[in-house]
Amino acid sequence: MPRSLGNVIADSLQLSIGYADRLLKDVPAERFARFAVVGGQIVESNHPAFVYGHLSLYAPKILHQIGCPAPPVPEHFEIRFSKDAKCVDDPDLDLYPSMDEIVTFFHEGHRMVTGALRSTPEDVFQQSNPAEGRMKELFPTIGSVQAFYCGGHMMMHLGQVSAWRRMEGLGAA
Repeated sequence: MPRSLGNVIADSLQLSIGYADRLLKDVPAERFARFAVVGGQIVESNHPAFVYGHLSLYAPKILHQIGCPAPPVPEHFEIRFSKDAKCVDDPDLDLYPSMDEIVTFFHEGHRMVTGALRSTPEDVFQQSNPAEGRMKELFPTIGSVQAFYCGGHMMMHLGQVSAWRRMEGLGAA
């Protein structure tokens, strides 16, 4: 049974989104933007607010690259969650958007991406990756970079949330 590249990438994305949803189980909103604490020691590692916010920036990027409309990125997301941003602990819960805002934007964008990937013509995925430098060397086509964003990139960051959950005593998702 032949499958289009868009469907193959969307299948991987759906698996990633399902895992992202499971990782949110039992995460209290007041810990969402906090570094984990183990044995009284703060562990400076990406917390869920940063991970979901960062990943949410890629849905509009994917949609633009495959020629589809995308939801506007909230201005404060780019500042807090770009690839160059540093994850910081937020004990007063005033540096990052709320858990609801971050998770809603994450889901809105990725729902759009899943549908758009499935309907994108095959020739779009064969076009050159518009990125420069190392990203273009690693992923020379639109299809290869989208496969990375929807699979490896997402799962790498979700693994950070999995580790955070264990440090927080929430267990596996």
